[in-house]
Amino acid sequence: MADAERMLENKYDVVIVGSGVAGLYAALNLPRDIKILMVCKREKKLSNSSLAQGGVAAVLSFENDSYELHTEDTLIAGRRENDLEAVDVLVHEGPEDVRRIIEYGVEFDRDENGELVKTLEGGHCRRRIVHYKDTTGAEIVDKLIRAVDTLENVTFSENTMVCSASRAKSGFSVDLLTDNGYKTVYCSYMLMASGGIGRVYRYTTNPAVATGDGIRIAYDMGASIKNLSYVQFHPTAFNDAQGREQFLISEAVRGEGAYLLNNAHERFMSRYDERLELAPRDVVSRAIIMESRRTGSNNFYLDITYKPAEFVKNRFPGIYAGCLTHGVDITKDLIPIFPCQHYLMGGIEVDLNSRTTVPRLYAAGECSCTGVHGHNRLASNSLLEALVFGRRAALDIKRCIDTGFAEVSAQDTQKDFSGAPMPKGLRTEIRSIMQRAYFVIPDEGAIHEGKKRVEAILQRLKSGKFAVTHDYCEALSLATVAYIILKEVDK
Repeated sequence: MADAERMLENKYDVVIVGSGVAGLYAALNLPRDIKILMVCKREKKLSNSSLAQGGVAAVLSFENDSYELHTEDTLIAGRRENDLEAVDVLVHEGPEDVRRIIEYGVEFDRDENGELVKTLEGGHCRRRIVHYKDTTGAEIVDKLIRAVDTLENVTFSENTMVCSASRAKSGFSVDLLTDNGYKTVYCSYMLMASGGIGRVYRYTTNPAVATGDGIRIAYDMGASIKNLSYVQFHPTAFNDAQGREQFLISEAVRGEGAYLLNNAHERFMSRYDERLELAPRDVVSRAIIMESRRTGSNNFYLDITYKPAEFVKNRFPGIYAGCLTHGVDITKDLIPIFPCQHYLMGGIEVDLNSRTTVPRLYAAGECSCTGVHGHNRLASNSLLEALVFGRRAALDIKRCIDTGFAEVSAQDTQKDFSGAPMPKGLRTEIRSIMQRAYFVIPDEGAIHEGKKRVEAILQRLKSGKFAVTHDYCEALSLATVAYIILKEVDK
């Protein structure tokens, strides 16, 4: 139910922060007789999930695949730093969640016999990735939103910023900034499904909403944050220095045979890894940086021009159209690419039921750290993780409610959100520090000085009496995230 149809109430049973796949699927798995508020920072379709191009990795057939193979691919990509129990849950339970979202109307590409078409991406030894052309995330988000929209017990609040949250008796007090001003709501349970941290970098594939707000709010409430320095840089973002948000060229393009070329238009991956273009993302990103140092050039390309033009257009319609807006016809032209911040493997530490270290606080999706990905995410495991652990969060909340539900008490308190305007340029400075100190191959000399400067910015934001605006909250989130990352890696 849209917030336009119903004013925000004072109390909810569950507040879900974020409307990506993890949050939406959790809402669909929660009981229908409890009140749920879904907080969307912008419009409900805008999330990292909706930008996911590649697909969902799952063993849906044992004809040429197995759980063991998917597990091993995940462990290899994650440098064997993965949590084995979490990987086991992901691989074994994920296929059923994929089948369930098909029942919700999600479409995946099929062949002339109606069988699911599976593609290959870097790090996978089998074709196990189901997809909807090159807009899989948008397809899943769209169909799950339609399903959630039919639920009378769920209220969407779009264009709503979660400024802060704190423990209250039997739950949480959550401060919101809406189009109509400030509003404090109370809830018995809270699920962070707020996405990634991409905007802490100068260049990212993430949308503008990805500023790490959920991680900052959980951290301020005392939740354990784990491996926040495990940041993934996608090797093939469209090389466009004009914008902060970079257009992603999916891993699936290489999965379908595209070559990586250096500034001399030569293939070069054989110098760095025997898996060539299909090595895991961190390996390919490092190889590009090493090759750039060897050649003295940042000019790199993807080449899929040798494939039939109609195949390319039909398989990658979104990428084809997106590149055309930059004057590149991928059926004829080389695609300029360079590594770019893309994904976060760490985050709010959770157990197998998505419970954080703070009672009644859950986290799922990219803002959480399940341990599934280890040090590097295997392509197309992210949407699967969002489904599996979004559902697990919902089922655990249901179990808690069934064993004795304590309703949160609303409090009559006045809060002051006024203050001075925030100084300009702080977010830009944070991004510059992170881009210089901690990008693909970290600069150890810049990390320590960067951490000190970010810590000073963070203290200034916290101690100054600034107005609690959208910009202030995002700056506070970016400073918090940057500080935790640099603190983890500062030797």
